[in-house]
Amino acid sequence: MTVPSPTTSPEQGTKMPEDRRHMIRRRWLTAIIIVLLVGIPAGYLAISAGQSRDSGRDKERESSATGLSDNWPSLMKRRVFEVPIPTGSTDVAYYETSNWKTSRLYVQFTTSAGRLDAFLNEIGSSRAALDPGEVTVGERDADIVGWDFSGDQVWSGTSVHRDKPRPSEDITVDLSDPAAPKVYVVSTTTP
Repeated sequence: MTVPSPTTSPEQGTKMPEDRRHMIRRRWLTAIIIVLLVGIPAGYLAISAGQSRDSGRDKERESSATGLSDNWPSLMKRRVFEVPIPTGSTDVAYYETSNWKTSRLYVQFTTSAGRLDAFLNEIGSSRAALDPGEVTVGERDADIVGWDFSGDQVWSGTSVHRDKPRPSEDITVDLSDPAAPKVYVVSTTTP
């Protein structure tokens, strides 16, 4: 028994062979799609890796620094350590140390008399709390960043103590020039 072969009629839609022009266009379109599907994520990964590497280098450079850096600490550091450096301050420098037990931010800056009052108020103290002749920054902390409190300057100091985990600050102010006091702060936080 033989099975009749199906016959196709023009109405049933016979597929015409693809012409060369259409084939080339289809292959180019396929190649472009593949390049976009592979190339865009690969490019994104390469850019991300470069940015991550640069960020790591910046952090490594900052953490390997010894002594004060002549720059403002980041806003995040100022918030974490609660050191609101007044706007318009000059000679700003900082240094940060961290270990598993404590973290410290050392900051120095020169400001105006009015801004000193605002700084002390914002930190939770006042000019009346400054003890004349008192250096509240400890010798060990002063040695770490190279501060010398042995000169003939007019020193005044105070400490602000807070409940953990909020930081505590030791503040020493050089009032030799009352119009431009120089402020030294050591903010210590213990998690």
